Amino acid sequence: MTVLLYVGGVVFLIVTVAISIGLHEAGHMVPAKAFGAKVTQFFVGFGNTVWSFRRGETEYGIKSIPLGGYVKIVGMLPPTEEDREVAGAGERPSGAVKIRQSNTGMFTQLISDARSAEYELVGPDDEDRLFYKLPWWKKVVVMAGGPTVNIVIAFLLFWSVFAVNGVAQSTRTVDVVYDCVIAVVPGQTDQRECEPGDPVTPAVQAGMQPGDRIVGFNGTDVESWEQLQTLIRDNGDAQAEIEVLRDGEPRTLTTATTVNAVVDLGDASRTVEAGYLGVTPEQVVVSEGPVFTAVQMYDYTERTVEVLATLPVKLYHVGLAVIGVEERAADSPMSVVGASRVAGELSSNTEVPVSDRFFSLLALLAGINLFVGVFNFIPLLPLDGGHIAGALYEAVRRRWALLRGRPDPGHFDVAKLLPVAYVVAGGLIVMSVLLMVADLVAPVRIT
Repeated sequence: MTVLLYVGGVVFLIVTVAISIGLHEAGHMVPAKAFGAKVTQFFVGFGNTVWSFRRGETEYGIKSIPLGGYVKIVGMLPPTEEDREVAGAGERPSGAVKIRQSNTGMFTQLISDARSAEYELVGPDDEDRLFYKLPWWKKVVVMAGGPTVNIVIAFLLFWSVFAVNGVAQSTRTVDVVYDCVIAVVPGQTDQRECEPGDPVTPAVQAGMQPGDRIVGFNGTDVESWEQLQTLIRDNGDAQAEIEVLRDGEPRTLTTATTVNAVVDLGDASRTVEAGYLGVTPEQVVVSEGPVFTAVQMYDYTERTVEVLATLPVKLYHVGLAVIGVEERAADSPMSVVGASRVAGELSSNTEVPVSDRFFSLLALLAGINLFVGVFNFIPLLPLDGGHIAGALYEAVRRRWALLRGRPDPGHFDVAKLLPVAYVVAGGLIVMSVLLMVADLVAPVRIT
């Protein structure tokens, strides 16, 4: 049964990620077609074609390696004069040899080949349907459509989790009063037993009891647990008057908070020295709506950007984990292999209620979509953000020429950025292989 649940979790993630990929590509294709661009292919996956069908001028299908997808929009690269002549003729004469001048470098040759490949799909009537000829804002809409779809998917999934499964929130009511002061260990939920010599907590000294509802701290009205945490931490080892409601009756408890190692509110993987009382709050599950989801998404996006900014360092440590030099960090990046393992572990954990497991899978899928969306906005080819950056540069350049009374410089040649694209693509391949190997030999553990 556990094996079936594990496999079910893996299959669920693979299928839903494939659907997300398809929707991402649809986010490019739909506006491209709406703007009149020629779209010849829409595929989920890479490699050999498993299944496909044609509708109109577009072939839709699935390929054998489900690690991405693509939409073929004709005319992404401006043509050379020879390409224009070939396109205008309808087809290249049999046996014709294309002569490339001054193509002595590897990247120059690759760019030339890329341009030629673009124009093999251009017919005599397609000159006005080429992507590079679209106004800059239409290019931005087309290229931003894919990652925007992923972000919308993430928002809807997170909203479903927060609204249906609810969100655990801390109240001002005390649930546990700790007997002794013990340094907090990040990621460790259970404290060790008190030992002789451990100091008594300020909460015990004050006579605080489970069920006390904290309503004031040093004369400040307490409206939330988060506010109380800040007040306690900022108090250091100073005196404190704590107003509580016990069985509906107000009481004032007096103590002195102490300085202890506590989890950093900004980074749960580290500790800081701050004021400490020695209580934990009661938790209630609350259904939340779109505003709460938007706030959480903003926070998640900030964290994702931080991860991307430190990605080379994280990959370095993943490499060390692969060769056994250090342990794999719990917050290290994962490939689809690692995400599938996590999905299998979540779905097969029978100690957790079925509903919680299901919503955990939805949250995992939401996180993947958010990461894919943000990642694709990086302004480097071959990512969508690279094309967006090219379109924005084109707009600025043409506007600047107009303001200065100079001739229109025309469309920006994205092909000039292809050397960057090849380097980035190579880096992405290396990263993917490294993460897949790491997810097999040194996987991230969620339990």
